[in-house]
Amino acid sequence: MNDILIIGGGGHAKVLASLLKKHEAWNPIGYTDLDDYGTLLSLPYLGTDNIISSLISDKALKYAAIGIGMVGSTVNRASIIKNVQASGLSFPAVYSSYSIVNEEVKVGDGSIIMDGAIIQPGTRIGSYSIINTGAIVDHDCIIGDHVHLAPGVTLSGEVELGDYSLVGTGASILQGLKIQDHVIIGGGATVVSHLGSSGTYMGVPAKLKA
Repeated sequence: MNDILIIGGGGHAKVLASLLKKHEAWNPIGYTDLDDYGTLLSLPYLGTDNIISSLISDKALKYAAIGIGMVGSTVNRASIIKNVQASGLSFPAVYSSYSIVNEEVKVGDGSIIMDGAIIQPGTRIGSYSIINTGAIVDHDCIIGDHVHLAPGVTLSGEVELGDYSLVGTGASILQGLKIQDHVIIGGGATVVSHLGSSGTYMGVPAKLKA
């Protein structure tokens, strides 16, 4: 098993901690955060990110996983990741033992696939994205970097989803549609046409919020 550090201590980190504790490849050693939330499913608080260099030198730590869900936007989360990257830790893609990742799927560094997610053949997922609990990604989708699919999202086949996008809980995107970078799709929305402009889309069918 490989030791791995969790970055972040909130609710998303708790779900990630549970995933890692059940996985035969990973041994989570604790978490870092600006705040001490106490133990995280029995995992200790180790300090702020300033402790990372000591963990690398004292414990030969090599790996970290991003336990940060939303901090205002996917761009803010990306900024935190960039700062941690400077430490030299590697961020492997992490798959739940209870997800289904089928043949010919490619997943970038630092991406997390949570319990119950289903990823169908031919899909490409970029770096540092979250495929959250129970999300369904059908065949040949292209998902960019720093994307968050919230629980219960459904992407039909051949959807292209741009970088820094957020798809809210239970939302659906129909077959073959292309979604611009920096798009937020509200929970429960249904996307029935291409979204060529950044912004927030809500409703059924999803429309740009004024």
